[in-house]
Amino acid sequence: MSQQSFSALGVPADLTAVLDRHGITSPTPIQAATLPDSLAGRDVLGRGRTGSGKTYAFLLPLVARLAGGPKAKSGKPRALILAPTRELVRQIEEALRPLAAEAGLSMQTIFGGVGQNPQVVGLRKGADVVLACPGRLEDLIAQRHADLSSIEITVLDEADHMADLGFLPAVRRLLATTPKGSQRLLFSATLDKGVNVLVKQFLQQPVIHEADSAQSPVAEMEHHVLHLAAREHRIPVLADLAAAPGRTVVFTRTKHGAKGLARQLGRAGIPAVELHGDLSQNARVRNLDAFHSGRATTLVATDIAARGIHVDDVTLVVHADPPAEHKAYLHRSGRTARAGASGTVVTLMLPDQVKDVRTMTRAAGIKPTTTRLEGPNHPILIELAPGERNHPGPFVPVAAQQPPRRPAGEGTGNRKSRPGSRSRKRQRTTGAR
Repeated sequence: MSQQSFSALGVPADLTAVLDRHGITSPTPIQAATLPDSLAGRDVLGRGRTGSGKTYAFLLPLVARLAGGPKAKSGKPRALILAPTRELVRQIEEALRPLAAEAGLSMQTIFGGVGQNPQVVGLRKGADVVLACPGRLEDLIAQRHADLSSIEITVLDEADHMADLGFLPAVRRLLATTPKGSQRLLFSATLDKGVNVLVKQFLQQPVIHEADSAQSPVAEMEHHVLHLAAREHRIPVLADLAAAPGRTVVFTRTKHGAKGLARQLGRAGIPAVELHGDLSQNARVRNLDAFHSGRATTLVATDIAARGIHVDDVTLVVHADPPAEHKAYLHRSGRTARAGASGTVVTLMLPDQVKDVRTMTRAAGIKPTTTRLEGPNHPILIELAPGERNHPGPFVPVAAQQPPRRPAGEGTGNRKSRPGSRSRKRQRTTGAR
C-alpha cells in the first residue's frame, strides 16, 4: 500500500491540523486500515500489536463523530472508552486531550485507587467522553452517578488484556447498557479467549482488520537470551545493562520481585523506579513521571506495565524473569522498538529455565541469539547496551528529599527548640500508650 495521508483517509481537517502540530503526519498500518470504516460509522474489529498506533485509530473517529453534536447531559456521556488499567486510561487521556480541545469536547477519567468524588463531579457537569476501567465505572453506575443510555460510540482497548484480568463479565454488563445500534470499536493485540464472545454478542457486521502478525511483530527488534550460569549473576548483569545510556524497562514475575529488584539496582547506583499493583495511584503516577522525564532511567515492572505504558525511546527491555507464555513476552517486548524505532530485548535464563524459554520463544515465532555467561563480565553486555556506564545513585522522589536544616532559631520566629523538649515529648507519648 502506498503511503496515505490522514486527510485522504477521511479525517477532518481540524483534527489533521492537531496531529500535524504534534508531529504526526503519516498513518500507521492499523490506522490506514481501520479509519475509513470507523469514520464511516461501521463497527470495527482491529488487531494490531502494542505500539502500532491503535490509540489514534479509535480516537480520531470518536472525536469526529461527536464534534458539532449536542453537549452531554449530566451523568450521560456520549462516548465511552474502556481500558484494562488506569495507566492505560491516563495514556489515552493524554492523547485525546488536544483533539477534544479542538472539537470542544469535555472528558472524564474513571478508575479505582483514587477518591470517586472528583469523578462524580465531572460526570455531573456532563462529560462528552468517559475513559474508564470497568470496575469503578460499574460502581458509579450502581450509585446512579453514570448512565450509558446516551452512548453513541464505545471503544474497547486491549480487549485481550481485559480477558486476562477477568474483566469480561463487567465489560459485557457495561456494553449491554449502551444503545443497540450504537457504534462499537474493539482493538486488541490478539483475538482469542473471550474476545470473540464479545465480538459475536455486541459488534454488528464488524469490519475486521489485522495489520500485523500475531507473532513477533517488529523487524527492528533484536532478541537475545543470556544463559546465566548462576542466579547470583542476575543483579550484576542487570545493573551493567541498566547503567548504559538510554531508558530500560525490566520485567519481573511478581510484585515482591519488582520491589526488591528496584531496591537492589538502586544500591548499585541505578536510578530505578518500580511499577506494580501494590503501589498507590499517587506512587504509580510519581514513578511513571520520573521515568518519562528521565530522572529515573530504569523502570522495574510486573506485567501491569506490559500494556499501555507509552514511553518514547525505550532502548532496552529485559525479562529478568522469563514470562510464562509467549503473548506476555510479545506485550512486554513491545515497550521498545515503537513506531519504527529500533530496540533490543534481552531475556535472562537460568539453567532450570532452558526448556520453558525455548518453548516460549518458539511459540512467539522468534529466534533469539543465545549467549552463555559464566560470570557477570562478558563483552556481549556492551554489545547489547553500548555506551559508557553511569551509576549516579538511586532514585530519590522529590517529596522525600529533605530541605537543608536551618540553625536553631534562624528564620523561625519564636519557635526555638528547647533543650530536652524532644525527650519530654517522647515520654508523654510513651505514657499515653
